[in-house]
Amino acid sequence: MESGGIGGSSARPALRIVFDRWRVEEKYCIVKMKFFSRIHPNALAYSMTTLGAGMMNSIFNFYYVKLFLNQYKISEGAFHQAQVVFMIWNAINDPLFGYIQDNSRVPCCSRRQASIFYGAPLYALAFLLPWFPWKQYQEGDWLSGLHLVVALCAFDGMLTFVLLAQCALFAETSTRHESRLQLIKYNQVATLVGSTSILFCGLISNNMENFAYFQVFVVLVGAIATACMCYTGIYSTTQYEQRESLVEGCDLECTQKVFSWSSVILLTKQILAQRNFLLFVTMNFFQVFHSAFCSNFMMIFADNLIPKDVLSSSIRSIMYGAGFICPQCLVLISQSLLKKFGYYKVVLFSFYLEAIAAVFMFLLGPEHYYLLAIYLTVNMVIVQASFSLFNLPLADIVDADLKKHKRKSPLSSMVFGTNALFTKPAQSLAPMFVVTVLNQFGYANLNSKLAQPDPNLFLGLHDAMFYMICLVPLGIAAIQIVAWTPFSIQNSHLTPVHTEL
Repeated sequence: MESGGIGGSSARPALRIVFDRWRVEEKYCIVKMKFFSRIHPNALAYSMTTLGAGMMNSIFNFYYVKLFLNQYKISEGAFHQAQVVFMIWNAINDPLFGYIQDNSRVPCCSRRQASIFYGAPLYALAFLLPWFPWKQYQEGDWLSGLHLVVALCAFDGMLTFVLLAQCALFAETSTRHESRLQLIKYNQVATLVGSTSILFCGLISNNMENFAYFQVFVVLVGAIATACMCYTGIYSTTQYEQRESLVEGCDLECTQKVFSWSSVILLTKQILAQRNFLLFVTMNFFQVFHSAFCSNFMMIFADNLIPKDVLSSSIRSIMYGAGFICPQCLVLISQSLLKKFGYYKVVLFSFYLEAIAAVFMFLLGPEHYYLLAIYLTVNMVIVQASFSLFNLPLADIVDADLKKHKRKSPLSSMVFGTNALFTKPAQSLAPMFVVTVLNQFGYANLNSKLAQPDPNLFLGLHDAMFYMICLVPLGIAAIQIVAWTPFSIQNSHLTPVHTEL
C-alpha cells in the first residue's frame, strides 16, 4: 500500500506535464485555426498573381534600360526605334485582348482564371528574354535593337493578357467597396513581398555587376512567379461566374457573342462617352509616365548624382529596394484613411505632396546627397503607392457602365484595356524623352570605349539630371491635379453602386 502510494504520487507530476503539454498544443491549434480562418481564400488566390507579376515586373522595369544602354551598348537610334514599335504594340494589345477576353467563346480567353493559368508560363518565358544576349554585342550592334524590340513586345503582350484578366477579376469579384478594399489589402501584401525581388536581386548580383548571378536569380524568379499565377488560375472565383453557373443552359444568348469590329467600335464609344473615364485616363497617362520615369532611371540618376563614397553598393541596393517595397507598406497603413476619406482624396493629396517635395528639393540643390537619396526614394514611393489604388476608380467606372447600359455582365477587360490604350504609350515616351535629353549632354559617351569622356561635359549632364528629377515630377503633379479634381465619383467608399457619370 505504501509503495503504491508512493508510485501514485510520483505519477501525478508526469500526468500534469502531459496535461500541460496537451493544453499548450490545443491553444496553438486554436490560434492557428483562428489565423487561417481570417484568411479570405478568394482574396488570397487573387493576390497570388500580383505576387508573381510583381516579382517579374519590378526587375524588368528597373534593369532593362540600364542593361541595354550600358551593357549591350545599344545605339540611341535603335533604342528609340524599339520604343516606338513597343509604344504601338503596347497601345494596341490592351483593347484587343480586352475585347477578346470579354467576348471570346474559347475558354482560355473567356474565363479569367484560364487566361491567367495558361498565360503564366509564357509570361515568365517572356520575362527571361532580355537577360540572355543573343551573341556578344558590339557597340551599336543592330541585333541588340532587335533583341530589345522582341523582349519588350513579348513581355508586354503576355503581361497584358494575364493582368487584364486579373483586373477583370478585381471588378467582378464583388461590387462592395469593403470587399474591394480587402482585395487591395491582400494585393499590397503580395506586391510588398514581390517587390523584395529588387532588393535581393541587387544584393545577390551587386546591382547587376555580377551578371551570371543575376541570370540565375531571374530564372528562379520566373519559376516562382509561374507557380503563384497558376494558383490564381485554379482557386479564384467571381460573383458573375457563380451567377452564371446557376442559370447555365437557360440563357444561351450570352454565350453567342460574335466578334466584329462594329461591336468593338460601339462598345469603345460607349466607354469613351463617360466623362469620368476621360478624366481618369488623362490623369493616369501622366502617372504611368511618372512611374516609368522613376523605375527606369532611378538607378542611373543615383549612380551619377550621388558619389559612390557617399552611398555604398549595399546601401544603394536597400535604397532601390525601398522604392518598390515601401509603397505597399504605405498603402497598407493607409487602409483607415481609404475607408474614411476614399481613394479620390488620398490620390489628390499625393499629387500635392509630390509637387511640394519637388519644389523643396529644387530649392535645396544637388549638393545635399543624403537628402537627394531620400527624395528619389520618397518620390518613387508616393508615385507607386498612389498608382496601386487606380483599380478602385476603374472598378467604379465598370460598375457605372454596367448600370447605365443595363449590361448582363460587366465589360471589365474592355474598360481596363481601353484605359491602357491611351496610357501605355507613356511607358515608351518616358524613356525616349529621358534618353534624348541625357544624350544631348553626353550620356551616350559616358560608357563608351571609343571616345574619351570630357569631364566638363558631364557637369552639364549632372545638372540636366537634377533638373529633370525635380521639374518633371512638379510638372506632372500640376497636370494631374487639374485633371483629377473634376472626377465626380468621389464617395464610392460610402455608396456601393454608382450611377453618376
